[in-house]
Amino acid sequence: MTTVAAYAAPAPKAPLERTTIERRQVGEHDVLIDIKFAGICHSDIHQAREGWGEAIFPMVPGHEIAGVVSEVGAGVTRFAVGDRVGVGCMVDSCRECENCKAGREQYCVQGNIPTYNGIGKDGEPTYGGYSEKVVVDENFVVRIPDGLSLDVAAPLLCAGITLYSPLKRFGAGPGKKVAIVGLGGLGHMGVKIAHALGAEVTVLSQSLRKREDGLKLGADHYHATSDPRTFGELAGTFDLIVSTVSAPLDFGAYLSLLKTEGTLANVGAPEEPISLNLFSVIGGGKSLAGSMIGGIAETQEMLDFCAEHGLGAEIELIRADQVNEAYERVIASDVRYRFVIDTATI
Repeated sequence: MTTVAAYAAPAPKAPLERTTIERRQVGEHDVLIDIKFAGICHSDIHQAREGWGEAIFPMVPGHEIAGVVSEVGAGVTRFAVGDRVGVGCMVDSCRECENCKAGREQYCVQGNIPTYNGIGKDGEPTYGGYSEKVVVDENFVVRIPDGLSLDVAAPLLCAGITLYSPLKRFGAGPGKKVAIVGLGGLGHMGVKIAHALGAEVTVLSQSLRKREDGLKLGADHYHATSDPRTFGELAGTFDLIVSTVSAPLDFGAYLSLLKTEGTLANVGAPEEPISLNLFSVIGGGKSLAGSMIGGIAETQEMLDFCAEHGLGAEIELIRADQVNEAYERVIASDVRYRFVIDTATI
């Protein structure tokens, strides 16, 4: 076991504080990673505050991990010391079910093992990226291409793949009209990726406050959903809408913006249930879909795509002791667009 410094929530809703945790010895197929940067995702806050249900404490959040390999197990074939690598939202799965064998480990029938707030195959709690080091099986580590700096690459391990996967799955590309709901930590990557895929991109945001940013990031159009005229003007416009917001929306209103047989894909996860009049789906043969991160192979594909197109996250780099302030600012939508912890400050 190796003792490393980390920032942890000792109890639900408690402020995060500096502590130490134990990392397992490097096994035959394990990679030891010196973490350089860790992104802050809104889901970290949901879990640290038990917004999504009962959680495991103490909790070391963080599933947007970028770092450098410092040791490998004897059986490791994919990585060597000095490689630039990333770890996303999961660190293992059953590897035997239909989904795992198809490269959709995120939908493992037995449940994937999350990077934090989970129990590993050794029966021990998993601890995330707000820490100095992490030990991960090589099959759940991805390579960060040289074209991406580690700080702007870290958020791609969740925000990047969370948007890339549904955009690819539902055919975002030339000739397609795509709307991204919300221009935050997830949404800003959706705009960049959809634009790079060749789609005509619209941002749907509560206000026009970030309009200039949205257009710079690659949006062709920007509309305020608080303006009642927006839903009338844009009715029947989009092939695909990807909603990134974690608040309950009027899904009927957003479904009305789709073309016939269009899709509204949800990646935001509100804590409250939603209600829906099914005629808003039936009329027009529309689909209401969900998407959760991506498999390991698709995550690597996303990183390679982002490197090829020069896409990193827009970040605000912070010290580890600013994490509680950062949580409050995320809740207040006061970040453009992703906080990243410089783990050298832990």
